[in-house]
Amino acid sequence: MSKSMTIVPPAKVAVIGLGNMGQPMAACLSRAGYQVAGFDLSADARRKFTAAGGAAASTAEEAVSGAAAVITLLPDGKIVRAAIESMKQHFSPGTIIIDMSSSAPIGTKSLGEELVGAGFGFIDAPVSGGVKRAIDGTLAIMTGGDTKTIDRAEPVLQAMGKSVFRTGPLGSGHAAKALNNYVSAAGLAAAAEAVAIAERFGIDPNILVDVLNASTGRNNSTENKLKQFIISGKFNSGFSLALMAKDIRTADDLAHQLDVPAPLADEVAAQWDDALKVLGSSADHTEIGRYSTTKR
Repeated sequence: MSKSMTIVPPAKVAVIGLGNMGQPMAACLSRAGYQVAGFDLSADARRKFTAAGGAAASTAEEAVSGAAAVITLLPDGKIVRAAIESMKQHFSPGTIIIDMSSSAPIGTKSLGEELVGAGFGFIDAPVSGGVKRAIDGTLAIMTGGDTKTIDRAEPVLQAMGKSVFRTGPLGSGHAAKALNNYVSAAGLAAAAEAVAIAERFGIDPNILVDVLNASTGRNNSTENKLKQFIISGKFNSGFSLALMAKDIRTADDLAHQLDVPAPLADEVAAQWDDALKVLGSSADHTEIGRYSTTKR
């Protein structure tokens, strides 16, 4: 396959990682006409993917063999690197690896340079929008890497997202994603604390949310998380507290690596790290609302 060829259906696309986001994103690719081969170390995840109409490979090597693009949706950059190292001998010449995980930007840059040097394409393309937008294919995708490589991969990205942002060089997509989640988490923590204070004072939490959403305190969390997951006590948004804490720490670490003073990021990262210790790794990220009312 020519390195300049755009990846369009019915090209084969491998999706490595079939979790809460991977499964619906792979389904979007299938609906767009791509030949999708999915793989996950979890046999249960593979079974669910097959039951939903997907084609699950029995090994990662089988999934990537002959694929024009290989998408990784894994927990962190270290796992991405290990997975790619184990698979790359099975990549076709000119294959584009698209890391859609939430990886550390500096590590992404290093990995990408190695893969490009070996003759493959590589871009980082993390997403924002959660499971709901993964299902309907309207994710926001932040893409870092060589412009020509992104051009080739853009039809694949557009099958999963409504907005594709070109953020700059390798690693910039992951940097943008981590910074977005830091800002989101800071807003959520502030909103959850405000609700707890209001309720203690005797204000109906739902009324406070209405006030915030009609005023300058409005943000994504006040609109889409407080009533829906925190005040309701459901705490089932589908995005874990552990992953949010990791992304915030990634943003804070990046600030330190770049020697940029970020005292608020330091505080927010420490708060979410402590919430993870208090609430446990299985907690949903909206359970920061419980943390706000937990005496420590």
